[in-house]
Amino acid sequence: MTLSRTLSPASGPGRRGVVRGALGIGAAALAAPVLTACGGGPSADPKTVTFGSNGADATPKSAYAAVTSAFTKESGLTVKTNTVDHDTFQKSISTYLQGTPDDVFTWFAGYRMQYFAKKGLAHPVDDVWEKIGAGFSDAAKQLSRGLDGKYYFVPLYNYPWAVFYRKSLFQERGYEEPRTWSEFTALAKRMKKDGLSPIASGYGGGDSWSILGAFDYLNLRANGYDFHMSLMRGEVAWTDPRTVRTLDLWRELSPYYQQGAGGRSWQDAAQSLLDKKSGMAVIGLFLGQQITDEKLRDDIDFFAFPEIDPSFGQDAVEAPTDGFMLSRRPKNLDAANRLLEFLGGAKAENLYMGVDPSNVAVNSQADTGSYNALQKKSAQLIAGAKHITQFGDRDSDPGFISTVVLPGLTQWLGHPDDGSALLKTIESQRSRFFTA
Repeated sequence: MTLSRTLSPASGPGRRGVVRGALGIGAAALAAPVLTACGGGPSADPKTVTFGSNGADATPKSAYAAVTSAFTKESGLTVKTNTVDHDTFQKSISTYLQGTPDDVFTWFAGYRMQYFAKKGLAHPVDDVWEKIGAGFSDAAKQLSRGLDGKYYFVPLYNYPWAVFYRKSLFQERGYEEPRTWSEFTALAKRMKKDGLSPIASGYGGGDSWSILGAFDYLNLRANGYDFHMSLMRGEVAWTDPRTVRTLDLWRELSPYYQQGAGGRSWQDAAQSLLDKKSGMAVIGLFLGQQITDEKLRDDIDFFAFPEIDPSFGQDAVEAPTDGFMLSRRPKNLDAANRLLEFLGGAKAENLYMGVDPSNVAVNSQADTGSYNALQKKSAQLIAGAKHITQFGDRDSDPGFISTVVLPGLTQWLGHPDDGSALLKTIESQRSRFFTA
């Protein structure tokens, strides 16, 4: 969960670098294909499988090395790893996949996977899923299927977004975890009266991505998973009355946001929560990056974003998911499938989390015995979800989110009104990014 990483759902602001790199299909990516495969052509060694990794930082690099070494020991096959930093991997991914990519490569679930599967740049992995499927929830399976119903993705780890708080503050003030919207807003009102900033917030500079967590949850709770995903995929108008309802709810919540959020980083906002200057924060598990004192970590807790419409309840959880895909024409298909089968198993996830404990395993059979309390609760929250969403710029066209939606929402949050002008502006740009 290192901050220098770009795009990994386990890291902080760098992880959201997607809004700069889009899907890796822009002019910059095509003009500078830095990411290249390490494998050889049709005469590739049948005992070798090539692996394209975006885990260039020390911790994930070591974690992947532990996993691939274990696979080699178990299978007798050699894994030749091609490691590239996240930003370069992201910007060059389209050119890479259209060339001679590695057999197996790291990527993201949901829309990101579906995009390349639809373009014919990935090979289905249904045979792998016949062997690993028992270890995954229906929501995880849903994230791993392409639009044609075939599997194209093998998950490794994820982490949830929720509403975080300090247990000792709640105990000192007599606060209770809210379950419904009315309880949530009543608690925020009480915190404000008590002299706290009810909801920590920081979306200044490059951290505008952080507001998407609140937007997604408001839309999911008010309008349900199906509408949210249709909106993200450009299938319904942003001027739909249901989206208006989402902004109405957000406007209701906005007086309880920390003042000056537009000039503050997410780390500063998180620190105000740790310092008990703010009561709550709608944020991801990466909040833990701010904590070095284990006693303080033990004082952090979270609750699922509150229910708004009882018909939808709290059945959807934001949990960006990373894992692996198979290139369209792998040089060693049998070995690649064997590697993916291993990567999708509990043993591989245990090995990975043993080196990089900043995430939670997706495979339900993975060992959670070494998890800290936040990891254990995170795993339970995700496992109980009927639907898993990725996060705004992973469930939608990232160019649309970065150049249209985010600038509009951040400006609107500064002076929230009924949102009609904002939604008309966003809608006017939808057809530029989504085609029938």
